[in-house]
Amino acid sequence: MDNRRLILLTIFAFSIFMLWEGWGKYTNPPVAQVASTQAGSTTASADTSIPKASTQLSADGSVPVDTVSSGGSAPTLTVRTDSVVAQISADGGDIVRLELTRHKATADKTKNYVLLDNGTRHIYAAQSGLTGPGLPNHKTRFALPEGEQVMAADAQSLTVRLDAPTENGVSVSKLLTFHRNSYVIDVAYEIRNGSDAPLRTDAYFQFQRDGEAAETTEAMGVSTFTGPAFFTDAAKFQKVSFDDIADGSAKFTKKDDNGWVAMIQHYFVSAFLPEQGVPREYFARKINDKLYTAGTILPVDEIAPGATAAVSARLYAGPQEQKNLESIAPGLNLVVDYGWLTVVAAPLFWVLQWFHNLTGNWGWAIILVTCCLKALFFPLSAASYKSMAKMRTLGPRLQRLKEQHGDDKVRMQKEMMEIYKREKINPLGGCLPMVVQIPVFIALYWVLLGSVEMRQAPWLGWITDLSVKDPFFILPVIMGATMLIQMRLNPTPPDPMQAKVMMAMPIVFTFMFLFFPAGLVLYWVVNNTLSIAQQWKITKMIESGQKA
Repeated sequence: MDNRRLILLTIFAFSIFMLWEGWGKYTNPPVAQVASTQAGSTTASADTSIPKASTQLSADGSVPVDTVSSGGSAPTLTVRTDSVVAQISADGGDIVRLELTRHKATADKTKNYVLLDNGTRHIYAAQSGLTGPGLPNHKTRFALPEGEQVMAADAQSLTVRLDAPTENGVSVSKLLTFHRNSYVIDVAYEIRNGSDAPLRTDAYFQFQRDGEAAETTEAMGVSTFTGPAFFTDAAKFQKVSFDDIADGSAKFTKKDDNGWVAMIQHYFVSAFLPEQGVPREYFARKINDKLYTAGTILPVDEIAPGATAAVSARLYAGPQEQKNLESIAPGLNLVVDYGWLTVVAAPLFWVLQWFHNLTGNWGWAIILVTCCLKALFFPLSAASYKSMAKMRTLGPRLQRLKEQHGDDKVRMQKEMMEIYKREKINPLGGCLPMVVQIPVFIALYWVLLGSVEMRQAPWLGWITDLSVKDPFFILPVIMGATMLIQMRLNPTPPDPMQAKVMMAMPIVFTFMFLFFPAGLVLYWVVNNTLSIAQQWKITKMIESGQKA
């Protein structure tokens, strides 16, 4: 076997793996209908945090006017359900903080995970409002109910009603409906036109967020994507970076009658999900050096004097649980982005989830998936190990060739290739198992990195979170030991320098794997162990056959 090629192949593959664009630096796919987020998307306004449609979506073509912000520090209302703890601000009725009670904080597992944040680590809020003079937007001071709102033990939902000040005979109430065992919050407006003139308005639903990344993973310091994303049936899934929003180069579908807008971060997502079939406009804007908004604007039919109208959108704010996302809205499962290896990672996760349902433990699921993959590629591995075993038996003959033609490299290579051909040996056969494993290895890395189901998932003993590194580095050391055993089963390279390089590889890989997710190292340990058993058995069979 040409070990130099194996070494170069391995180094090249892992270099690509470590350097490949980083998590979250993907190029957006081309779309048929795109528009710059800043080029002519809004009318001039003193406050860009309040969106306006580029063309009026409702029956009238009038341009709405901003509402003056209410002053002072806004009081908040706490809402508790079985799934979330929310803080609602009196200003706009915005959800300014949302804790997920079933997911714990990364650093302190005694605390709930904070998704929407009012300044603890980030500025991140779900806002909404109406456009037009005298109508409440996300800066209008609403009247809050008295006391903390708690979902009753026997209730399936909890609705919080917020009333805006009545102006010009128009009264508006904002309703937030929380549901049991759900991360979906219904956001609705009831508009009563008590004036003498028809009322025309649009409703907007947006996320306001700082441009800082949510988290950095422990594996090689790779930052996961944080930023807005849009989905429509025509253009599919489109991610937009904060940098592109800032310089006006962000492109995404701007108008459609379907789809949704989301704010993505590692493991979690918030998305406004308007009703399908309703015309809407999507936008993403830079508010100042630190804040950005992304959202959608929905039309409200003209409201006649004395009439009442309603407009609403669902808000999903929770984990990227793949089994639930697709049922919530079409395409929402695409926020779990495995990059260019989705075609491998998606079915890999499906199989992992099936084994998890069977065993109740993600660690055992990884082990069973590894066994299945090993069985799937058994014929390929067997052929490779046979070639390597035969090469071990040729060791003395190759050594004699080296002694006879050591000064004539060309002659020695020619003689070696003739021996390989006569013995039906593929000198590169030992590379095939490594080549086959590389796509699976990278795909499993993205699955462990991007699947919230793996977050804080224990295996046994000291492995309490398969998505981060082994705290005591036990698995990487075991992996290095299994790799060393594999190297000893391989034929010794004729070149002493190559032999030294090959024996150093387990040490190099051990240091590389120290900071890989424990689940990934577990996969590699199990795979190496099965490979050792298979290779040892085949080698013994070949050697005994040669002796006979």
